[in-house]
Amino acid sequence: MNTAASAAIRTSRESEIREEICVTGASLYERGYTVGSAGNISARLDDGWLITPTDACLGRLDPAQIAKVDLAGNAVSGGKPSKTLALHRGVYERNREARGIVHTHSTHLVALTLAGVWSEADVLPPITPYYVMKVGHIPLIGYRRPGDPQVAQEVAAIADRVRGVLLERLGPVVWERSVSHASYVLEELEETARLWLMTTPRPSPLDVAALEELRTAFGARW
Repeated sequence: MNTAASAAIRTSRESEIREEICVTGASLYERGYTVGSAGNISARLDDGWLITPTDACLGRLDPAQIAKVDLAGNAVSGGKPSKTLALHRGVYERNREARGIVHTHSTHLVALTLAGVWSEADVLPPITPYYVMKVGHIPLIGYRRPGDPQVAQEVAAIADRVRGVLLERLGPVVWERSVSHASYVLEELEETARLWLMTTPRPSPLDVAALEELRTAFGARW
């Protein structure tokens, strides 16, 4: 394949990913997973990354204004990159399978950090099979201000072992093989937090036998 054809394919694929970011952002915003200008979304490209602009509303994204950053971290086009760029880059550099990252300030997950998580290693217990299969272990990252470089380092250190983390008082950061798939994981995580917070008394986790069955039948990582 010649250089021009390769460039055209990259441009087409980048346009598709820009649209995917906008569609995902609008869907999350419309359903209340994020409000105002909170949250951000990014995607890995062969020649860098795309990330939503700082203080952008995920419900009103413009594909052309999504920031593009090269492999050295320099802004190439679009708006000013989100202040969480270092966190996103750290995840991508540690986890080569990650192609999309979604961060929101989802109500029930932020509430969970305020009320008290199940444990720092697992913010929620394995109470449903789909939480075990689709989400897995989600650790808590202690509170630091938005954009703090220490958070980026802490998240990057474990990015190849989990699908996401929960930032205390700030919300989830989730990564997967695409932006869409990252949003699916985030939605399952938020729904499990909602179930956990609304159930009294708290439900018991799935037992050892049930977890082993999910590992054997579906390859669940728990």
